[in-house]
Amino acid sequence: MKIAIAGKGGVGKTTIAAWLGDFLARNGHDVYLVDADTALSLGQASGLEREQLPQPLVLRTDLVTERIGSGFMHLNPEVGDLPGDLAVDLPVGLADSGRDGAGRKRLLVMGTVTGAGGGCACGANSLLKALLAHLVLEAREWVIVDLEAGVEHLGRGTVAAVDGLVVVSEPSRRGLDTAAEIARLALGLGLKRQALVLNRHQGQAEPPDIAGLPPLAASIPVLPSLTARQLTSGSVLELEERSSLIDPLCRDILAALK
Repeated sequence: MKIAIAGKGGVGKTTIAAWLGDFLARNGHDVYLVDADTALSLGQASGLEREQLPQPLVLRTDLVTERIGSGFMHLNPEVGDLPGDLAVDLPVGLADSGRDGAGRKRLLVMGTVTGAGGGCACGANSLLKALLAHLVLEAREWVIVDLEAGVEHLGRGTVAAVDGLVVVSEPSRRGLDTAAEIARLALGLGLKRQALVLNRHQGQAEPPDIAGLPPLAASIPVLPSLTARQLTSGSVLELEERSSLIDPLCRDILAALK
């Protein structure tokens, strides 16, 4: 199954991507986590130290030149070997039974075209889109893509092949308006299976009736253990609330996309 996660900045997309990836790996699934957000923080959220993070693909000018070319560009570059060559392994949490999770969890750091430096980024953009298309269309593993706001990273054919879109919002009118706009854009590209996750939702009130807003799949309150560690660790895993809250909400999200 291939899942894209979108929403405006700071609403918790990366946290939810890390939770879903770890939940799946602990339950025996092989997972690719793809960091395509500007902040590039999915690796740290998933348990890597900053010095362990790989260089974003968008900054690999040697690889871009090799696969795309520097004159006439190859618009359909060969990328089938890149996931295995460029991905780094992520730690997998212990299953509730105490045994190690059987799945493998790997990170691909894509970067964004805006982070590619000055000048034309056409080659880097083409390589990013080709690799995402390969993962979505051909990879046998689960794939979770942490996107920027919107679905611009995914071309029309690629986004239509994604199995589901998780739209994350904070409980505010501005956040929900952005979520609805993202959902409408994705629907226009053919992505029909969508779910809304409302993060930092302290009350029980349902979100307002906004045209295009996906059905609510999960509400997440402020988590005391996550708040307590935010200044000392980038990881969002192995929290006290994992069994009681985080794992059940992962099940709810996945069930909403079936």
